[in-house]
Amino acid sequence: MIHPSAIIDKTAIIEDNVSIGAYSIIGENAIIKSGTSIGANSHIEHCEIGLNCKISNYVSVGAPPQDLSYNNEPSKVYIGDGTTLREFVTINRGTKKTGKTVIGKNCYFMTATHAAHDCIVGNNVIIANVTSLAGHVEVGDNAFISGMVAVHQFCRIGKGSMTAVGCVVTMDIIPYAMCHGDRAVLSGLNLVGMKRRGMTAAEIEEIKNAYRTLFMSKLLLNDALAKLEQNQSPYVKEITDFIKSSKRAIVRPA
Repeated sequence: MIHPSAIIDKTAIIEDNVSIGAYSIIGENAIIKSGTSIGANSHIEHCEIGLNCKISNYVSVGAPPQDLSYNNEPSKVYIGDGTTLREFVTINRGTKKTGKTVIGKNCYFMTATHAAHDCIVGNNVIIANVTSLAGHVEVGDNAFISGMVAVHQFCRIGKGSMTAVGCVVTMDIIPYAMCHGDRAVLSGLNLVGMKRRGMTAAEIEEIKNAYRTLFMSKLLLNDALAKLEQNQSPYVKEITDFIKSSKRAIVRPA
C-alpha cells in the first residue's frame, strides 16, 4: 500500500508489494524492491533497497554526502535484502571516490544511527542507538557495535567483533575481538558471538592462541605475524591478513 500523501518521483522504480507511509518522499533514482516497507515522513533517494527491508519513520537514505569536496557527482546507496533501519537513521550516498555506500543483508540499524559516505557494512551487522560511522568506514560481517560509538573515518571494524557502548574508535579493530573505552582498547575476544555462530571449540581455541601470540607473548608484531603464518586456520588467516592490510594501525589491549 502506498499512502496517497506519499510523493514518488517519476524516475523511481517501486516493485510490487511495497508499502510506503504517509508523507514519505521517494526521490529520484530510487529503486525499492518487493516486500519492503517504508514508514511515514521518510526521504529515500539515489539508492537501491533490497527485498523485504523494514524502514521506519523519519529515515533518510541517499542524501548527499557531508563532504565539502562533493560536487553532485552521481552516486548511490545500496541496501541488502532483509535489512532494518529504525527511526531517524541516516545513510548518505557515496562521493566521487567510490560512488557508493553499501549496507549488507539482514543488518539492523537502531534509532538515530548514521552511516556516512562511502561506508561498506557487511551482512548481519547490528549497530545500536546513536552510533555514527564516519566516511569510508568498513564493518565486517556479524559485527556488533553498541550505542553511542563514534568511529573515525577510514577505520575498519573486523568481522565478528563487538564494540562496547561509548567507544571512540580511531584505529582498526581486529576480527572476533571485543573493545571498550575512549580511546578504544581491546578487552579480549567475542567468545559468545563465536559460539552463537557455530564455531567449534577447536576453532575458537585457535583464535585464542592467535590473540595470545599477538598481544601477550611480548613478540614484536611482525614476528608474531610471521609465527602465525604457520597456522592453517582460516580464522587466524583472517586476523593476520586484516592486520597486514591495516592503514590506520590496530587497536591493542591497554
